[in-house]
Amino acid sequence: MIRNPIPWPNGAKCAVAITFDMDADSLIHIAKPEDSHDRLYPISMGRYGPMVALPRILDTYRRFELKQSFFIPGWCLETYPDVAEAILKDGHEIGHHGYLHEDPIKTRGQQRTWFERTLDVHQRICGQHPTGYRAPVYNITQEVVDLMIEHGMRYDSSMMGDDIPYQLQTKQGALYEMPVHWGTDDWPLFAHYDEIGYMMPVAGPSHGLSGFWEEFEAQYDAGGFFMLIIHPFLTGRLARWKQVEAWIAKTRETKDVWFATLDEIADHMDNLQKQGLWRPFVDRLPYYDGPILKDTPK
Repeated sequence: MIRNPIPWPNGAKCAVAITFDMDADSLIHIAKPEDSHDRLYPISMGRYGPMVALPRILDTYRRFELKQSFFIPGWCLETYPDVAEAILKDGHEIGHHGYLHEDPIKTRGQQRTWFERTLDVHQRICGQHPTGYRAPVYNITQEVVDLMIEHGMRYDSSMMGDDIPYQLQTKQGALYEMPVHWGTDDWPLFAHYDEIGYMMPVAGPSHGLSGFWEEFEAQYDAGGFFMLIIHPFLTGRLARWKQVEAWIAKTRETKDVWFATLDEIADHMDNLQKQGLWRPFVDRLPYYDGPILKDTPK
């Protein structure tokens, strides 16, 4: 059912990563730079993530003894350094997520400045170099892949080319890909945010999140990889997080899964290859050398 399944540690049937994109109020500042500072409602909505949701989420993880991955824009690390410190203190991973949640498509040709500025912030605030990256809006480009390889990063988590982690290969080098999908992202379910162009009909907690658990069951049955992509200011709200917490508790009791950070999954993939036990599917980049439609039809 899944091509080339990964043998997980201790015979676990499925690897699980509940990852967070802690964008906070960067979204309104990148969308409305001329007056974002005076848009109090969207600022407060974004700030709910680091100020209210993150302590709740970290408390859950401490009780369940879980370590997971967080992707945080560099500006958010600078603005909420205490939150970054709490995440790292509990042993979680913080990955690169742009500087101000800038869209790599819209900043194409200028990504080095944004990318390296964020690396400097990670070193200054987190005291370490991030090993993974997730593109804002998932809009990864070849330019960003090349920057990741140049700076010795291990994995990306922005693409959708397989059910399980695989490898990206370019002329410059290789990265692991930890694939995402909109079907396990809370944005389509809960993002009611007119100021940045999204007006999703907000789903109720049980109804909205039920699709995630269906995705998990399919991955579990196939021996695969299940990753949630959650925004603290959305799913970190009380009723929604209560649903996630209940699912974690039930899954730990009834299923044979491996909860891991994406960096730990990359370690495991390295070890399997060193032992000759498994090889990843390889996706070669770039897909195309230039525009496909070179001449506009008359």
